[in-house]
Amino acid sequence: MSEENNSAYSDLLRMLEKAAHLLGLPKTDYDFLLEPERELKISFPLTFDDGHVEIISAYRTQHSSVLGPFKGGLRYFEGATSDEVNTLAALMTYKCALSNLPYGGAKGGVRIDPRRLSRFELERLTRIYTERVLPIIGPQMDIMAPDMNTNPQVMGWIVDEYSRFAGQYCPEIVTGKPIELGGSLGRMQATGFGVFRLTRNVLEKYGRELRGTRVAVQGMGNVGATAAQYLYSDGAVVVAVSDISCGLYCSSGLNIPEIIEHINSGGGRPRLLADYPADGVIRIGAKDPLFADVDVIIPAAMENQIDAPEAQNVQAKFVVEAANGPTTYDGTEALLKRDIVVMPDILCNAGGVIVSYFEWVQNLQRLSWSETEVRNRLMGMMDSAFAATWSLAQEYSTDMRTAAMMVALKRLVAANKLRGMYR
Repeated sequence: MSEENNSAYSDLLRMLEKAAHLLGLPKTDYDFLLEPERELKISFPLTFDDGHVEIISAYRTQHSSVLGPFKGGLRYFEGATSDEVNTLAALMTYKCALSNLPYGGAKGGVRIDPRRLSRFELERLTRIYTERVLPIIGPQMDIMAPDMNTNPQVMGWIVDEYSRFAGQYCPEIVTGKPIELGGSLGRMQATGFGVFRLTRNVLEKYGRELRGTRVAVQGMGNVGATAAQYLYSDGAVVVAVSDISCGLYCSSGLNIPEIIEHINSGGGRPRLLADYPADGVIRIGAKDPLFADVDVIIPAAMENQIDAPEAQNVQAKFVVEAANGPTTYDGTEALLKRDIVVMPDILCNAGGVIVSYFEWVQNLQRLSWSETEVRNRLMGMMDSAFAATWSLAQEYSTDMRTAAMMVALKRLVAANKLRGMYR
């Protein structure tokens, strides 16, 4: 890989090797997964509205195409690195395999803070990035989707730019785009709904009801807020939430619909929780929900939030990962030693890529499914992935993260062997 082999990718390889060992697989069976198939690193000039020019670094990593075309989000983040993008691309490979989707994993990143860009600058950035990755993307090659700091509008610009070069309208080049451009009903809520669904599923396995369960959510972006809304509506008591500005805590439970209304009241940009006015609510640190005295914590913010030292301060019985890679390998091991159940990201947040798959299928066939049909199909696929993971965890007396990797790895290795090898 082009940059130093950072801890995130190393952690992922450790998880892979643990799963392979339990399955009794020799390294030659899975060595094709140890490195990405392709890494693209690009830089380009971006002209700002005031006329000044900056050189922007960006990435697109394609990890594995064994199961099908590459699939993965595009994020705009000033801290983006090739290692981060490589790790997230690999996670997508395992996520798609676990959910039995005909995709491989990919991820893109642009190293920039989009909050300092005007709408015109954001569009210009998106179109230039699309042009630079054009040779390696396509509806049967690599399909992008929204990720951190990108949204349906960004996907709409990619559709237009790609279609301009293709000479025909190609909505299937991305997923997570506006409904008016061929987006799927239910896509925006899919990841958060999946987190809610899997939280309920694992609680049921442990003989617990969701109603009355105390929950804390770190990260009130689309995924965290949606999961919090569904949990609140189904009777859970959400006592703590946070964003980058601060956290909010109320021992008797927060008014989640009111908080979401506040977040969405900023027009084009989400309002921060630091501006939320409410009696009886205590302001806490942005990371504090992870250590709240609750039954379930949902890390829905960034990667690497819970390492081994932080794991010692987690009070919850269940960790349901809504973000990608919020718990390190050592953090997971520390939690497991304390008998804390870790529900892995590749299982819990797969709702987004599952409905992205539905959107892609609808676009390819020029169909439009109802939201009820999308929701029912989503529940069926997430429940199947959960059942397969739970079954393997019981069979091998292992944790849910390792079991999820085992399910994914078995499918990837089987597909690779069936496709054969040419040297």
